[in-house]
Amino acid sequence: MELSEQEIVRRQSLQTMREMGINPYPADEYEVSSWSTDIKEQYAQKEALISAEQFAEGQTVEPWEVSIAGRLMSRRIMGKASFIELQDSKGRIQVYVSRDDINTAEQPEMYNIVFKKLLDIGDFIGIRGFVFKTQTGAISVHAKQLTVLAKSLRVLPIVKYKDGVAYDKFDDPELRYRQRYVDLVVNDGVKDTFLKRATMIRTLRQVLDQAGYTEVETPTLQSIAGGASARPFITHFNALDIDMYMRIATELYLKRLIVGGFEGVYEIGKNFRNEGMDRNHNPEFTCMELYVQYKDYNWMMSFTEQLLEKICIAVNGTAESKVGDNIISFKAPYRRLPILEAIKEKTGYDLTDKSEDEIRDICKTLHLDVETSWGKGKMIDEIFGEFCEGTFIQPTFIIDYPVEMSPLTKMHRSKPGLTERFELMVNGKELANAYSELNDPIDQYQRFVEQMKLADKGDDEAMIIDHDFMRALEYGMPPTSGIGIGIDRLAMLMTGKTTIQEVLLFPQMKREA
Repeated sequence: MELSEQEIVRRQSLQTMREMGINPYPADEYEVSSWSTDIKEQYAQKEALISAEQFAEGQTVEPWEVSIAGRLMSRRIMGKASFIELQDSKGRIQVYVSRDDINTAEQPEMYNIVFKKLLDIGDFIGIRGFVFKTQTGAISVHAKQLTVLAKSLRVLPIVKYKDGVAYDKFDDPELRYRQRYVDLVVNDGVKDTFLKRATMIRTLRQVLDQAGYTEVETPTLQSIAGGASARPFITHFNALDIDMYMRIATELYLKRLIVGGFEGVYEIGKNFRNEGMDRNHNPEFTCMELYVQYKDYNWMMSFTEQLLEKICIAVNGTAESKVGDNIISFKAPYRRLPILEAIKEKTGYDLTDKSEDEIRDICKTLHLDVETSWGKGKMIDEIFGEFCEGTFIQPTFIIDYPVEMSPLTKMHRSKPGLTERFELMVNGKELANAYSELNDPIDQYQRFVEQMKLADKGDDEAMIIDHDFMRALEYGMPPTSGIGIGIDRLAMLMTGKTTIQEVLLFPQMKREA
């Protein structure tokens, strides 16, 4: 490995520390009593308790002792005393360091050698001292003891300024996503995005748990890639000497649990689809699926509205979220629009009762390239995706899909040829997919057979028959409603990000050269 000049210097500093008897990577626990933002908040609270009369007499906040730790992010050396900026897990705080305070009998050169010459930007240090306010009004910590906690051997890409212009920014997207650990350290706001994502998932769990539903785990490796129309990842299970699939959905296993008697079950987990990557798709993605017995898709729409409104308030303090130039309101209720009406509204074509050949001709008129393997449902999906999906900015339930598009969905109770299904569109993209679940095993088997015919015609996303799921269904599944919500896309909406990579800590990347 070829080292830069600065990396060589840092390794030399590391060796010098060891020769001085300082362990640059100590194993001892370092007790942290306070964090940067908490110290500032506490100081402001204490200051607010001082009356105007006392303040006029010169009374200030009584200093208190703290122990903090974090990265050294900047340093201003001024002879026998210096100011540094320390970054911990919550933010940054200024620290005053003087020679007479941190030098000890064991390390008389702690200030002149260790602090001034051997420490580098990015090193982890611990500070014990007391809180005070400088003459310029900066809440700071006066260091009485400095401890080296971890030496950084690489140079952090800290932004520098010249004549008011920033340079050396760590803003190349590929580098940021590949080296997220650096991105989190040097770029403001990145960590906040993932803290908001954590709040979003925590709130989601709280709502579902309070509703009485049970969180479960189902297999990630499956013998059949079922529950969705998607191309799977294939792997080989050596112990059984069989090919297995990374799951594309959790649906069929969760419905088995409804058969088994659970009132409601949900799972928040990874799915894997061997398809394209872009601003809205990642082959490995997180999804929440929920199934509740004795409910239908009308109930699920109302539940979803309430769920998303609560999540948005928890994350943003309001039921609105700004995404790019759009202000998205998650305040219930949302518009409900049948898919064929949406297509007619946007294209002028009424696809009701149209045959497969007629729809194929309409696709050609609309200048859509359609493959010979595509059935009626696939073509309708393509028309909707091209002309309709991107137009729905505010949350909109697209409902009542043709049966060809919905092999796991119950037939509509009053509209022949349609199913009780909805997709939730927000900011021009699908966020959720839900059904009144098909629980008629004979009808379900026929739907699987139709899917197999599409597979025989070359559709590599068509479903195949899951015979064990069929067996479970034949034991009887109560009326059930189910939904899948894309967690990554939901995080984009809640944090205002326009690319999925911004809400994934470690998105898939090409192999590094």
